[in-house]
Amino acid sequence: MTTLCRDCGALAISATPRGRCGACGSPREIHHAALHTLPIAHVDCDAFYATVEKRDRPDLADRPVMIGGGARGVVLACCYVARLYGVRSAMPMFKALAACPDGVVIRPDMAKYREVGRAVRAEMLRLTPLVEPLSIDEAFLDLGGTQKLHSAYPAQLLAGLALRVEAELGITVSIGLSDNKFLAKLASDLDKPRGFAVLNRSEAPAFLADKPVAMLWGVGAAMQRRLAGDGIARIGQLAVLGERELAARYGRIGARLARLARGEDDRTVDAHAPAHSISAENTLAHDEADAEALAHALWPLCERVSARLKQASLAGRTITLKLKTADFRLRTRSRRLADPTQLAEALFHTASALLAGEADGVTRFRLIGVGADTLVEDLEADPPTLFDRELNRPRRLERAMDQIRTRLGDQSIGLGRGLPAAGRKEGDRMK
Repeated sequence: MTTLCRDCGALAISATPRGRCGACGSPREIHHAALHTLPIAHVDCDAFYATVEKRDRPDLADRPVMIGGGARGVVLACCYVARLYGVRSAMPMFKALAACPDGVVIRPDMAKYREVGRAVRAEMLRLTPLVEPLSIDEAFLDLGGTQKLHSAYPAQLLAGLALRVEAELGITVSIGLSDNKFLAKLASDLDKPRGFAVLNRSEAPAFLADKPVAMLWGVGAAMQRRLAGDGIARIGQLAVLGERELAARYGRIGARLARLARGEDDRTVDAHAPAHSISAENTLAHDEADAEALAHALWPLCERVSARLKQASLAGRTITLKLKTADFRLRTRSRRLADPTQLAEALFHTASALLAGEADGVTRFRLIGVGADTLVEDLEADPPTLFDRELNRPRRLERAMDQIRTRLGDQSIGLGRGLPAAGRKEGDRMK
């Protein structure tokens, strides 16, 4: 049995687990036979936004904290105290406050969160260049081959990472360690907060057998319904059916589900993995059914997504419109483009066409959003065409506006459709 002390990093192999670390006396030990051989980790900051706010306001240490907007907004994140009341991310704020009337609501400070996230990422990169970010507060790490460089096993390096983040940045992380990404991600959720869990491939089939299929990577609501229709609710049922049967039923995704059910995942940690999508959304000040008003709210979101695409040197092949009705039912509609785009005008042209199919003047919506998916490098974006009369002039106009904004600032120029509705006149194009 291999034992790791999470407080001093001592690693020892013994016949039976000890109650406390022999080097420092700490009870925070991990015991696992494969602890000294596993290289793939998933590191996840605990209740990240809320923890950063509690760090900066010690008086909130024991209070239920929710990060989000006003009464019509949603909970972006919440602390573990708030979760005891049933508060969850993406819950409407009015429902969260009904469940937790004493909750402290804090407006998000994304600049501060990004700064802390970058500092955590820097600590990860001290250990290995193979860091694959998943979001501002979580990432995969491949620590294979780092033992000689750092004179320590990956598990010891990760324990040190957790201690440094806690001491220097004032937040905590949970760590999952395994031999592949799928199991590392599962493990990081097993011992939160401030946790460290190990799950290797040999023990995965037994561990997964009674777990719901929703735990498998890539199994969303639609696939869950499809599997349920075939009487499959648990991962163990997939393992029994086997890869050939599942591939016959569900194609390539069936074969992948069979491998995951056995704990197998051949994805590598990709330090240069591109973002999967770039999106922006807005909760409206009041429920809105008017198509023109919804289109007016859509335009600045298209500008925001366009700016982020350009900043990241990416373009989207698929445009997705997101709507949430007054009774909180979510609608998403997507359209694949002939050529990828990063232009706000092209995003708006496609998204507004999708909106026209949903805005019937009766259904009231509380949220609208737009996203660019299936991202590629911007070298493929917006090729000129002699036949595209509808978008060629807006393309040239937008690129000219981008040049002006680069010199004079983001607010120096814009289209008339971005003006407040009351101040907009028929035919307005620019300000």
